[in-house]
Amino acid sequence: MEPENIEFPEITPPDDHARSAAIALHDKLVKPAGSLGRLEELGVWIAACQGQSPPRPFTRPRVIVFAGDHGIAAKGVSAYPAEVTAQLLGTMLTGGAAINVLAAAAGASVRVVDMAVDTEAPATRSIGEYKVRRGSGSIDVEDALTADEVKAAVRAGVAIADAEVDGGADLLIPGDLGIGNSTPASVLVAALTGTEPVAVVGRGSGIDDEAWMRKAAAVRDALRRARAVLADPVALLRTTAGADIAAMAGFLAQAAARRTPVVLDGLVACAAALVAEDLAPGARRWWVAGQRTAEPAHSLALEHLDLGPLLELDVRLGEGTGAVTALPLLMMAARVLAETATHEQAGVSGPVIPATAT
Repeated sequence: MEPENIEFPEITPPDDHARSAAIALHDKLVKPAGSLGRLEELGVWIAACQGQSPPRPFTRPRVIVFAGDHGIAAKGVSAYPAEVTAQLLGTMLTGGAAINVLAAAAGASVRVVDMAVDTEAPATRSIGEYKVRRGSGSIDVEDALTADEVKAAVRAGVAIADAEVDGGADLLIPGDLGIGNSTPASVLVAALTGTEPVAVVGRGSGIDDEAWMRKAAAVRDALRRARAVLADPVALLRTTAGADIAAMAGFLAQAAARRTPVVLDGLVACAAALVAEDLAPGARRWWVAGQRTAEPAHSLALEHLDLGPLLELDVRLGEGTGAVTALPLLMMAARVLAETATHEQAGVSGPVIPATAT
């Protein structure tokens, strides 16, 4: 079978000169070296991503929520009925969803994209510009998408990333919305980390034991099909993912190609990130993990990506909420480098004993 891969440019890593300059600057500020812990590491990463030290404050962080329904939801793998996706989409568009509230508090704006919500038409034409289909195939017995649909979804993610960066977005947060979406996400993580089904299946939206067993069976059956196309990231998305997750993978890969930092949220975003790293090797250097949830597959994905979470508040809603909750930390980390006085500026003596590595 011909590979279905979509080509991405070679990913340029964040700037090493800016990274080194930020590390050196931290050593000059009026504080003991390393005393701000991971805030210092985060500031250095931001400087490297921006290619300058000190880094600029973020001015246009953007949350992009990729919405889609999943055929596997009909197998009873979620605590909620499938029609909730469209209902929540409407709430999001009127500003009443949790992501709207948290993003506003953190200084980010929200865009919603209907990739595959199972409704006749999107609520507005603007959010349905890239809509691929209604729902997806039930991945335990059939492909999620056709070959044409998966390519359209990945390319939509690329186009959305380009539009956001061209529009001035300097920090991106992909969010997810879709009843049942943790099931395909768990399959992707199991496939790409070589993990057995029972080790990746969590409680998702708050399912009981019977639903958990149905979900585990669905993941098991879908994983058998996914392993047959494991070497081809686009084919894996076609078989397993759905248009929302496929678009998110394209979005993450292209954000890295456009040298734009990304904050990852929960399981669904990190599952898409695993595929994006295969589509565009090195993309993960442009991402930071906003949080870790209790979903076992989420921890596996973070470990595979070698990303340590900034927060562990068990924010398991999705929508980008956990990543947005971490956004103030990034703002602080950038401002510490940009605004804290140096020993010389403040007339404060430095240490008499050089700091040693720990």
